Amino acid sequence: MTQPTDIRRADERPLLLDLFSWAGGAAMGYLRAGFRVHGCDIADRPNYPFAYHRGDALEYLAHLIATGEIERYAFVHSSPPCQAKCSLTIGTNQSKGWGGTHEDLVAPTRALLDLTGLPYVIEQPNGRAEIRKDLWLCGEMFKLGAIRHRNFELGGWTAPPPEHLRHRGRVRGYRHGEFYEGPYVAPYGNGGGKPSVPELQEAMGITWTNAREELTEAIPPAYSEYIGRAFRAATRAALGVAA
Repeated sequence: MTQPTDIRRADERPLLLDLFSWAGGAAMGYLRAGFRVHGCDIADRPNYPFAYHRGDALEYLAHLIATGEIERYAFVHSSPPCQAKCSLTIGTNQSKGWGGTHEDLVAPTRALLDLTGLPYVIEQPNGRAEIRKDLWLCGEMFKLGAIRHRNFELGGWTAPPPEHLRHRGRVRGYRHGEFYEGPYVAPYGNGGGKPSVPELQEAMGITWTNAREELTEAIPPAYSEYIGRAFRAATRAALGVAA
């Protein structure tokens, strides 16, 4: 029996592998850019809105490479844990004697991604010197209620960086004991005038999870939608296909 046209077209969308997937902030953006998405995370993620494999992301990627299953995918997004040297936590970690307690997974992630031969993205917050900053995205670029600067290394492809717009004001919350109002909320932590869960959901553009930990670790879907659309445009241009 012939499938309906809309189903065939859905099946033809490129398949993306989302490593260290958390609750799916990046994944949702890629869906909006026209991808199908499979995730992988070591923790149980009942709020993840797509099919995912629960397990170690690097072990799973190595398995996909060894078995040839990686060939199903057209693109890989990865957000390896960053707590070892993230600029938001490094000072706190050092002050508490925690420096070096987190394993740095960026280099082994990149090594495996290079073996796939696929175009990929490695995402990290500011303060991570180990990735190329091919893209630097900010919530103000997408009119969001959180600034959330993120750096992206693009492996095997390139994309034009959007203009980094001037921020409209301060991030709301306490600084050195004084409270400041502002158009942005701080999408991390709990104290110091931090936003409520509904405020986080609105600021980040994430509605399918109400878990604070997942919201504070997520990237806004607007970021990965921009990246996904840029990748698909670059692919069409390389093939000489009209947009």
